[in-house]
Amino acid sequence: MSQIETEVSEPRRWVMFAILLVGAFLPPLDFFIVNVALPSIQGDLGTGSSAEQLVISSYATLYAVTLITGGRLGDLYGRGRMFFLGLLGFAAASLMCGLAASPWVLILGRALQGVTAAVMAPQALASVQAIFPASERPLALSLYGAVFGLASVIGQALGGVLIAVDVLGMGWRAIFLVNLPIALLVIAFGIPLLKETRARHASKLDLVGTALSMLSLTALVVPLIEGREAGWPLWAWLSLAAAAVLAAVFWRYESRLHRAGGTPILAPAALKAPGLGRALLVALCFYAIGVFFLLFSMYMQGALRMTALQAGLIFLPFGAGFLLGPLSVPQLRRVLGGYVNPVGMALEVAGFLWLGWLVSVTPPALAPPLTSLVVILFLIGFGQGLALPTLMRMVTGRVAPAYSGMIAGITSATLQISTSLSVALIGGVFYTLLGDQTTPTSITHAFTISVLCIAACLAVGAAVSLTLARESTLASEVSAARTS
Repeated sequence: MSQIETEVSEPRRWVMFAILLVGAFLPPLDFFIVNVALPSIQGDLGTGSSAEQLVISSYATLYAVTLITGGRLGDLYGRGRMFFLGLLGFAAASLMCGLAASPWVLILGRALQGVTAAVMAPQALASVQAIFPASERPLALSLYGAVFGLASVIGQALGGVLIAVDVLGMGWRAIFLVNLPIALLVIAFGIPLLKETRARHASKLDLVGTALSMLSLTALVVPLIEGREAGWPLWAWLSLAAAAVLAAVFWRYESRLHRAGGTPILAPAALKAPGLGRALLVALCFYAIGVFFLLFSMYMQGALRMTALQAGLIFLPFGAGFLLGPLSVPQLRRVLGGYVNPVGMALEVAGFLWLGWLVSVTPPALAPPLTSLVVILFLIGFGQGLALPTLMRMVTGRVAPAYSGMIAGITSATLQISTSLSVALIGGVFYTLLGDQTTPTSITHAFTISVLCIAACLAVGAAVSLTLARESTLASEVSAARTS
């Protein structure tokens, strides 16, 4: 039975949320798990550098451009229905990747993974507003942040473990086929338990707006992902210019549709919520850390000559911090109030500055002291674990529950674009400094400067977040004074 959004709490909300969290776990897991498997894929399928890039970018691009549509589909046609359709499609795409006999079949499978992941992923975040009372939303968002963040860390470690163990002789194929038992179990046990939710007064999908939004995001994301690798050719700059034009056309169309009484995929009224623009700017700065996983792996394997397994396992302290951070949010909110997000991002800044200094004073080709490295990675993970769920609340809490799917898709797309920007810009800094050299000294120098760039981006986000926290605190004080 379908449930239209109301203010009544759903009795089975925690079971439902646990099922939907699989949709938050699998997409980042499959984005990061491929990083350590690329050498094995190249050796087996004979992929060149351009095909390797497409294995990553085909997934990232289609995931980013479909997220807003995926979120809105959940609002209109049911979040549970879209979750299970996305999960089923994701499992089928994973099977295609795991059985791929050529690079192009693998790339097609990765593209289908990206589309189906974008239909599945926003439903967990959207359900927070739809099924939880206000008092339980911080805890739900904390759990969402823990699962979302841990998936990126587990992806790095699990990829190395699966390749090292070589399960049933499958090699790199196991990193995709491992999704199948997870998906089948969730579908078997989840369908009877998941009660449907959707927006009040749901109507048909805005097809023109959907097409314009996907074209705008494609024109933006593709050059960000592919431009640096291709040497920033003319088509990349033309595509970025076209993205601005398409975005303007898209916004005018959505505004006109809204005035005419239609249901736009991106509701202008919801996007005019006070402070939402700055909250999305924080989200855009937040995933500057996205490139860190790739660059740190290159530093460890290129400069320090670590194996894929060692490079994956070194992220475990980060994962431990990321697990404890979100779980600590409810307690820290009692002490810090609305300042948890800027404090978390400030801890990340401190961790990256410390890491940059430590790497710079350590002789090239020698690993930094393991104890210091563990503490730094834990600090960065803990800071991000504090910041992510509070960032989600900062964004999603500013719009009505009827737009939960839409804002969940926008938030996820913004984080994905943030990752693409960090890879394009900060990755560009790394490769420019590296040049044609691959010595431990050159890799260490390029990595150090890149880490400082990440710290600078996070510092900007923390400063913007601080202004929002101050305004929220002031508003709460004024409200309390009026009621006393």
